[in-house]
Amino acid sequence: MSGLFLQFSCSSNKTASKGASQKTNISAQTISGIYQEAAAQYKVLAAKLPANRFPKSYHASKDSLETSGSDWWCSGFYPGTLFYLYQATGDKQLNAEANRMLEALKKEQYNTSTHDLGFMMYCSYGKANEITPNAAYKDILVNSAKSLSSRFNPKVGAIKSWDSNKNEFLVIIDNMMNLELLFWATKATGDSSFYKLAVTHANTTLKNHFRPDYSSYHVINYDPATGAVQQKRTAQGYADESAWARGQAWGLYGYTVMYRETKDPQYLTQATNMADFMLNHPNLPEDKIPYWDFNAPNIPNALRDASAGAINAAALLELCRYAPEATARKYFSAAETILQALSTDTYRAAPGTNGGFILKHGVGHLPAGTEVDTPLTYADYYYIEALRRYQEFIK
Repeated sequence: MSGLFLQFSCSSNKTASKGASQKTNISAQTISGIYQEAAAQYKVLAAKLPANRFPKSYHASKDSLETSGSDWWCSGFYPGTLFYLYQATGDKQLNAEANRMLEALKKEQYNTSTHDLGFMMYCSYGKANEITPNAAYKDILVNSAKSLSSRFNPKVGAIKSWDSNKNEFLVIIDNMMNLELLFWATKATGDSSFYKLAVTHANTTLKNHFRPDYSSYHVINYDPATGAVQQKRTAQGYADESAWARGQAWGLYGYTVMYRETKDPQYLTQATNMADFMLNHPNLPEDKIPYWDFNAPNIPNALRDASAGAINAAALLELCRYAPEATARKYFSAAETILQALSTDTYRAAPGTNGGFILKHGVGHLPAGTEVDTPLTYADYYYIEALRRYQEFIK
């Protein structure tokens, strides 16, 4: 990973690596222990799961595990986290459980009713294919990319997110996270249409989703016949003009991926501007775990969102590969602070508790009153992903 360390030093990789290691307060031994505890947690979670159901959240007051079918947008995160933990620990029981869930998820490759096939299929089958590449996984992923592509409207220049009435074409910032599947599909098949579609969607989002301060709206409502913007709003945040924390994280991660896959500097500029918006925001707490919305009215008593923190950490640990040295250091330090916070008892559950989930204090959809101050399967996924990325700095 010499490219990582070259961001922080003009000297040798060895010197830069040593400097990164001296800076950290999260040792390799600590991370190894976290992986072991997380693996034990996911065995607790696996034991609670009904057949062919996927974990969503856990309600401690009722000792109740909330689950979904394979068509829920979060279905890929549980097997994805299992694969990450299998890679980290070598525990074959985790690999077996992940593969069991893949069978239940397989039919979603043909699901054209959702934009979330990147989350569902790339975070699961994509991880499986990294570990054990095979033609069956490739076919499933390509079919998933085709299903996702079917939701693209060339007049709008975007992939539809939520289905609604025929006069609306709704696109949410979260959809930036599903484009990675399309880039993979072009590399796997040689078909450039997937790549072009991803770029077009990202450019349309870049044009319409952002305010002058680089915060993002959650939902843009386009006219499907003309492509004109009809409405800009926020569904899961505090207000239409507020900065919903997880939405900002999705955008940061998404445009970082866009730069990785295209090397187009406009995407790096967008990612750094989004990162700076969040990291310089006066309402960002010292530990950098954001309130559920940067403009929540009851700050500092507003709920924190561990899921947004985890996504930001994973994104920043990639963004610092590409940013200039001074900002790269800032992004690395911020990600490290987030991981330090998430790894404390405040956010990381004690073994055997929390229904088997790793992290506490996620906020799913506060305005709807769902998954409020609970564990969330995607919070776990991006936390483990961020730890793995962090390890690359301290090896």
